[in-house]
Amino acid sequence: MTLSRRDFAKRSAVAGAGVALTGSVGVLASAPGALAGGIPEQPGAGGDAEAGSRPRRRPGYGPLVPDPKGLLALPAGFSYRVVTRAGVTKLESGEPTPSNHDGTAAFAGPRGATVLVNNHELKGPRGNWKYPVPLTEGLVYDPAASGGCTVVEVSHDGSHVAEHVGIAGTSTNCAGGATPWGTWLTCEETEDKAGQHGMTKDHGYVFEVDPHDRRANRAPKPVKALGRYAHEAVVTDPSRGHLYLTEDASGPNGLLYRWTPPSGFRHGRGKLRTLADDAGVLQAFKCFDSGGRFVDDLSRATRTGTVYGVDWVGVPDRDARSVPVRKQFKDDEVTRARKLEGMWWGDGGAYIVSSFAREESPVQHDGQVWFYDPRRRTLTLKVRLGVNKDPGRDGAFDGPDNITVSPHGGLVVAEDGEGIQHLFGALDDGRTYPIARNELNMGTAQKPEYSEFTGVTFSPDGRTLFANIQEPGIMLAITGPWRRQGR
Repeated sequence: MTLSRRDFAKRSAVAGAGVALTGSVGVLASAPGALAGGIPEQPGAGGDAEAGSRPRRRPGYGPLVPDPKGLLALPAGFSYRVVTRAGVTKLESGEPTPSNHDGTAAFAGPRGATVLVNNHELKGPRGNWKYPVPLTEGLVYDPAASGGCTVVEVSHDGSHVAEHVGIAGTSTNCAGGATPWGTWLTCEETEDKAGQHGMTKDHGYVFEVDPHDRRANRAPKPVKALGRYAHEAVVTDPSRGHLYLTEDASGPNGLLYRWTPPSGFRHGRGKLRTLADDAGVLQAFKCFDSGGRFVDDLSRATRTGTVYGVDWVGVPDRDARSVPVRKQFKDDEVTRARKLEGMWWGDGGAYIVSSFAREESPVQHDGQVWFYDPRRRTLTLKVRLGVNKDPGRDGAFDGPDNITVSPHGGLVVAEDGEGIQHLFGALDDGRTYPIARNELNMGTAQKPEYSEFTGVTFSPDGRTLFANIQEPGIMLAITGPWRRQGR
């Protein structure tokens, strides 16, 4: 059933004129540099208190302590260990760990172990990279492509690490998403066809990787029903069976997609690869405000708490044989957004990141996080980061990318901005706090350069936060005195 603009306007009238703000301030209300109009400052925020009231604890775990090893600054009491490092650690085959770590998910393994699937965002021919994903027999889609996934098993005490290839011969494996049935969907952020950039097969697909069953990963097959475009992330609605997918593209800006399974289809391990190429329905989103006015681009929203109604428009040619999917729509048919990046399913819906917007968008910003409620069919702006004028200053967050819902409350966000890169937490009342800072300088003392954080995810027991430094490719396990931070 489609939620029409008229229906949304009626609901808005019932809720009152303040619908764009009322009842919409949940996780990630604001952040340093955010434009948070309409959200009153809460007494005691940041640790202060009104006279006679009990002081509120400041969020987070205190200031970050510089790392004498020059890798990762953490709060006092926290520590890290390197799980894998490109070119240094070895796969079971004896080959080096591939580089450019990206999206990651953690699963419960045998005897208390944690099993992680780790994307390697490697684009183009294998000769372009020193450490491509090895072409393991039976696990290769396109022998010309350099990307793929590795599966990493870490023992319960971290004393043993084993790594093997999950899929190879794919390209630009950026983010993806874990499924409710315990597998990983890895997304290719490219539109290269066979014959382009040395590729021998078409790319821009989603592939399923089983972290527990190596045999299930043999003879990789793209899930063409989910479309061919510059995929970023994917989440699954466990109640309705829908898959939501982000597209990181420009010229024009990318789209948010929803895939509806065909009637009678039941999700499960390996079921997606059995689908016909045109199975189900793939649609792109179209937003409108409380007055029923069409919204052409998500950057238009400049106030946290803004709520849009969402309709879904059918994709004409999901395999993009002649025209890229996002270019198959007229400007008034869909809503666009620059750098639609990470997603995470939680709180009954999908948290969705638009990392930043510049000249290619109507309004500039340095990051948005939205929440899509499938029951209400609404999209709510939870955070908007204003343009960071001084990205070299520590403590100013910008460029959110991969995200996860924390078992300790709120979200944990990986930065892919300019200048200094952080992992930071954000709470439902708008407070934010640093968790880690990348101190691996790949530039010079005069012009420092730091790679982005990626693949942020907690172990199933919530005791370990895994995250990657994308370049050169380092997976880290962070432990410490975690405590409840918020809802």
